[in-house]
Parts: sequence; C-alpha cells; structure tokens
Amino acid sequence: MPESVSLEIGGRTLVIETGELAKQANGSALVRYGEQNVVLAAVTISSKPREGIDFFPLTCEFEEKMYAAGKIPGGYIKREGRPTEHATLSARQIDRPIRPLFPDGFRNDVQIVTTVLSIDPELDADVLAVCAAGAALAVSDCPIEQTVAAVRVGRDEAGAFICNPTLPQYEPGGMEIVVAGTANAVMMVEGAGKELSEEDFLGAVAFAHEEVKKIVAAIDELAKRTGKPKRAFAVSAADADFAAWVRKTFKSDVAKAMRVIDKGARNEAFDKIGREEALARCKDEGFKTKLTDSSDKEFERTIKAMEEEELRVMVVDEGLRPDGRKNDEIRPIWSKTHYVPRVHGSGVFQRGQTQVFTAATLGSISDEQRLDWIIAVPNKRYMHFYNFPPYSVGETRPMRGPGRREIGHGHLAETAMLPVLPSEEDFPYTLRLMSETLESNGSSSMASVCGSTLALMDAGVPIKKHVAGIAMGLILHGKKHAILTDIQGIEDALGEMDFKVAGTVDGITAIQMDIKVQGITIDIMREALAQAKRGRLFIIDKLKETIAEPRKELSPYAPRMIILTISPDKIKDVIGPGGKIINKIIADTGVKIDIENDGRVFIASPDGEGAEKAKKMVEALTKDVQVGETYMGTVTRLMNFGAFVAVLPGKEGLVHISQLAPTRVERVEDVVKIGDEIMVKVVEIDSQGRINLSRKAVLTGEDPTGPLRTGPPRDGPPRDRGGDRGGDGGRRRRRP
Repeated sequence: MPESVSLEIGGRTLVIETGELAKQANGSALVRYGEQNVVLAAVTISSKPREGIDFFPLTCEFEEKMYAAGKIPGGYIKREGRPTEHATLSARQIDRPIRPLFPDGFRNDVQIVTTVLSIDPELDADVLAVCAAGAALAVSDCPIEQTVAAVRVGRDEAGAFICNPTLPQYEPGGMEIVVAGTANAVMMVEGAGKELSEEDFLGAVAFAHEEVKKIVAAIDELAKRTGKPKRAFAVSAADADFAAWVRKTFKSDVAKAMRVIDKGARNEAFDKIGREEALARCKDEGFKTKLTDSSDKEFERTIKAMEEEELRVMVVDEGLRPDGRKNDEIRPIWSKTHYVPRVHGSGVFQRGQTQVFTAATLGSISDEQRLDWIIAVPNKRYMHFYNFPPYSVGETRPMRGPGRREIGHGHLAETAMLPVLPSEEDFPYTLRLMSETLESNGSSSMASVCGSTLALMDAGVPIKKHVAGIAMGLILHGKKHAILTDIQGIEDALGEMDFKVAGTVDGITAIQMDIKVQGITIDIMREALAQAKRGRLFIIDKLKETIAEPRKELSPYAPRMIILTISPDKIKDVIGPGGKIINKIIADTGVKIDIENDGRVFIASPDGEGAEKAKKMVEALTKDVQVGETYMGTVTRLMNFGAFVAVLPGKEGLVHISQLAPTRVERVEDVVKIGDEIMVKVVEIDSQGRINLSRKAVLTGEDPTGPLRTGPPRDGPPRDRGGDRGGDGGRRRRRP
C-alpha cells in the first residue's frame, strides 16, 4: 500500500505518495494537485562512480505526454518526438535547484525522470515536477541531505500574492515567478513581471519560500516513514599530501595568473600551470607517479580549488576583481544599430569581451509559432532565439542543434522584452529575433537582451521603452561576502551565484537566479537587486546614446501591412470556392493574406503598391452594392431584353434595353458587346436581391424611380422583343 502526506497549497490539496509506482527505481514519488494534475518522478542512481570524469553526471528529464491533456499529437507521426521548449525549460528548473545539494566529489550517475500523467491545461505542472523530484530523492538512498520543492507566485487584481496561479491569472497580476528552495534557503528563482519593483519581487520570493517550507516539511515527514537508509557512496577526494605539495609549489603561479586582466592571456597563464611544469618541479618519486598517471586528475582539481580560494581572497579581502574592476563597475560598452543592410533591423552590443549580434525579422500574422503543448498557451507572435557557437569562446566542437542552455537563454531574453512590445492591434506583425553570440566572457544572455532592444528599435518596432539586462555574482569568504556587477566568465565559474536581472527604467521584466551553494538569504538578494538596478540604468543610458527611440519608418525590405475588417459573413466571398479567389489576388499582387475568424484581414506585401491593390480587390469583394451609386462595370452577358453588367466582383445587375441609351434601342448588340466597360447607376435592388442598373441615367442625369424591369424573369425564357401585337405575331398583312 502506498504511503502519502497531504496539505493545502494555493487553495488546492497537494498529495505526495510513494511505494506504489516505479518501485525498481532508487526512489519514486507521485504528486497529485487539485482535481486533474498528477506527476510521477523516478530517481535512479548508478551503483558505481563513473570513472575518468571530473563532474557530477546528473540528468533531469521532464516528460510531457499528450495523453495527459487528452490530446493526440498532430502531424503524421502520432508519437511524441523531441522535447518541446516548455519541456526543456521545465527540466532545467528541476536540475538547477537540485544539483548544488549533492556532496562535493560525488560522481555516480543520477537520472531524475518526471512524467506528467494528467494535467489541468490551465495549470503548469513544472513546479509539481520539482516537488515530485524532491520527494523521490528524499525517499531514495541517495546521499542528499536537504529536500527541495518549488511553487509559482502570481498576483491577483488587488495585488495580493497567490500561490500556483492558473495561466489566465498571469496577466491581471503582471507577475509569474517560480521559486525553488529548501527549508533553510532559496535555491533558484526564475520568472517575469510587468516592470516589477525590487521590493515587490523580494516580497514574492519571501511569500513563495514560506509555501516551499510547508511542502518540504511534508516530504520530510513522508521520508521519515518510508525513506530508504542513505547508502555510503564513494566520493572522489584528492590525496592530502599531494594536494599540500601542489598548493605550496604553485601558490604564487595561481595568484599571478588570476590577476591577468585579458581572458585569453589569463587562460594561457593557467595553461602553463600544467603537468609538464609540475613534473619539472617535482622531486618526489611518489608525486611523479601520480602526475604521469593519465587517469588521475588530482592535480587539476587542486589547482581549480586554489583558483576559487584566490578569487575569494582577491574580491572579498582585497576588493580586487580579476580584470581590475571595482565590485559595482561595468565593463566598457560599445553598441551599434543597422549593422547589416538587408535584415529588417539589427544591432551589435558589446560589454567587455562579450559581444552579441541580434537580427530582427518582421512577418505576417500567419508566421506566428503554433504551439502544440499539454498546457493551454496561445501561439507566439514574438520569438527570440539564442545561439552560442564554439568560436565565441575560442573553442572547437561539433555544431549541432541548440542545447538546453541556448534554449534557456533565448527564453529569458524573450521574456524580458514582452512587456514593452506593442499589441497586435497597434503593430500587426510577427516578430522573430535571433541573437548570435560572437564573443563570450560572461553574461551573453543579458547582452542579447540589450541587442534585442537595439534591433527592434532599428526595425521601427514601436517598443515602449529600452530594456537592458545585467548579471550579478556572489563571492563568499568565511562570514563575509561581495556582490559583483557584470560578472565575467571566471567569476561565474568560480563564484557562488549567477543572478540575471533585466528590465526598464521603471522595473524588472525578467529574472533568473542560480546558485552553487545551499541557498542565499533575502538580505543578500536585496543587496544584489539594488546593485543590479544601478547597473541596469547605466546600461540603458548607453543604449539611448546609440538609438534614442524606434525609427519612424520600417526597413524598405520589411513587409508593409494593411488591416481590413470585413463582416465574417463575407469571408467566404474573399476566399472563394477552394480558395480560388484569394489565390488569384495573391498571384496578381504578390501579397500574403491572412484572414481571422472575426473578419480581420491582414495584407502583407514587400511594397505598398501591391498591398494597396490587394486592399481594393478585397474591398470590392466585400462591398455591398448601394442604390444611387455609380459604378464602372463590365458587360458579361447579352440577352434580347438587356445586358448583364458586373459592377463588383461577384455582383452583377441587369441594364434593361430601355435603359441602355437615351434613345430607343432596337437591338442590345447595337449599343454594347461582351467585355465592354460602361458606367452604370444602381436604380433598384428588388425584394429578391436582384440589381437593376441604368446606363441612360448616367448619360442623361435623370433619376428614374420605380421598378425598371419589363423583361422576363432573369432565369426564365426570353420574351419576344416586340410583344403581342395580334394573332399574326405582330406581322403586317399584305394587301392582295
């Protein structure tokens, strides 16, 4: 029988179970939340450490199954394929708060697989997956000592914080933040806001942490009842005597290399502190044996530990950063817009040795990204993608598709810009931004935010404000700490925190915090946010020097957009049978046409002339013929009682023979022929919707009234032109 605990979180019942499913895993847990949400987590640990590696091999998966939402995948292959962007981001949210909790030197493979079994489409299950993973770890024999859980925080219309809001509740409150942590500290923060103040953000984090504590306490209670004893695992540790020799021999070399300002030169200095140099200095045969063993990485681990220690001494005790900056100092900034001619908008942003090129492309509404996810999210008309080629850090590696890091950075930059984008009604375009990292030495994701502002403004997109981003770091040394503004690569790699904050002059629009220690306090976060705000405002001023506001005109290569609103009943008239009419308009004008169900028609064209021509054609198709209006029409059919004239596409009327000319007409063919264009006036639309026209009224200026039709019904047999003139059919008798 399964064991379970339950509690109230966010107005719903949260139930955590174990002991019934996935029992061959080292630990498993099932989380039920509300009426529809069920997430399973299974943790598996290898029995032996993986040999020859110097990192912790943790993999986290978030499995979205369409059956959970009662859906069948689209396309020909009715099986889930590669993870969606949402699944990738959710997997990252599991990994980031859990990874720092494992013991230093732990090298066993750990795999955490979370599977969404059932879901309320309006409630995201990513935070439930973190809770399920934390519970599975807690009841397993894994040597993790602290339990982790997560919640999402939003606000209601009155501004009060709410826990685990539904998707429709994100918009009114203007905030959506995920917070993960343990009973003692916050481990990870990620989210978005509509220009949140720093205090509102801190209030949300504090509110979330109280909810996290409740969940952690429930999980710990379950683990006490059903958890497995923690197994002893081999932990990689350096030989104490050998480590002491390395520290003594290379102390001055590490201190000197750490103070080299240029990244490339610094890397070269550290490269010289290698095995060959160690062998040259080593006189002890025992140490020499260790150094010649290719599988032994004790030397590299010790040197890295010395680097971390030296960085702490420099930054906290000496107030000196590796590149000579002060703690709150930002590296030199350079930026430029319209860097290349053909794209719709472009910008280059460089801060120190981090350089990002961003290109903006404008498209029609139909270019939006269609999302087939298990949660009910709308299609995306704004997309931001981030690339990190190996040359940006002077390396070589295979070029494949985007990894989790690239997807995460792209999403963060995308989130940062959303609050300042114009609405679809004001700017009916789909926007796609692509950031290419050309150089990287810290915080390229925040550089892509700055590059996005430049590219969008260069493209003429009327964004409301400049958005900039900056990454903050944390260095701990004993009981003292230092907050670093605009961290570079080495400070990120060796420091305790990577805290990214993006926003406008009025508030935060996106935030992401990752830490490598077991939590930080709200006071440290408050200090980091205040320092980040000063840095963000400084960067925004630099962006304004490059481009103060969006350009008034779009790029000549960007499509021109015209919006019409027609009656939904007229949509079929524009499309035509089998799309015949709309396809002809597209072929004749070279435009792209999108029609929404509410009657909005979007016409996109590379030139204004084509768009205007298409607009007139659509208007003609949907315009109603009005009595008293004059039209240039085309003769389509001739009958002995008159001529049919097309006055609008799909709209034709009858010009009776008596209305073809001011004088009597004997034969219709004497006045008009098929294909002639003539001016006609609408004089009547009868009860059956038939249109009566007059050419005579146009020529004479008369205003005829009353019904003009004296011929036969339009679909009946033609009447003899002369009428009934007697039994001989109107022929004169010959005199004898």
